[in-house]
Amino acid sequence: MKVERVSYDVMTPSAARACFEAILWKPAIRWHIARIEVLKPIRWINLRRNEVASIISNRNVETAMKGGTSILGLNIEDDRQQRAGLFLRDVAYRVHADLEFLTGRDPGANANKYYDMFERRASRGQCVNQPYLGCREFAAYFRLVTNIAEEPKPIPETRELGFMLHDLDFSKPSAPAPRFFRASLKNGAIDVPPWNSEEVRG
Repeated sequence: MKVERVSYDVMTPSAARACFEAILWKPAIRWHIARIEVLKPIRWINLRRNEVASIISNRNVETAMKGGTSILGLNIEDDRQQRAGLFLRDVAYRVHADLEFLTGRDPGANANKYYDMFERRASRGQCVNQPYLGCREFAAYFRLVTNIAEEPKPIPETRELGFMLHDLDFSKPSAPAPRFFRASLKNGAIDVPPWNSEEVRG
């Protein structure tokens, strides 16, 4: 929401994609989230936290880059504000994703090279940066699932979740546009529609 921070009931596909990219991102691949399974009951926590009310001006940054004099700092004590938030707590998800290999960006390779690279990194717990669930302070920990039959089943819950953020459209990098889809939790899982389907709306 615009003022108070309220989480979606389940992690968004964009947050899930960012987790996969934290483990492996290369120009020749693109991750597509296909399914999100909720493994723990959906629970909430109310939290108040400090935020900074303003941001450093782009004009000040450009001036400093050109060798001019400008202020690039913020005084947190003068600019602090408290915001209430309603966040998820004690979450666990199993995420299914498809790896798209963009041939033109690595002509001498194939998708298997990147599949192997991802599995090797995920099985060792390696990542470029610590994955997080939407906000950087909500760190995510991961492991590679190798035998789904031995894993816990999703929660037995079915309900409509309303419109949920699918991802941002970066076709205009200067102004990324959010795109949404109507999410449904069916037996503890959300099936995420493809980016270019009619179910995803800008």
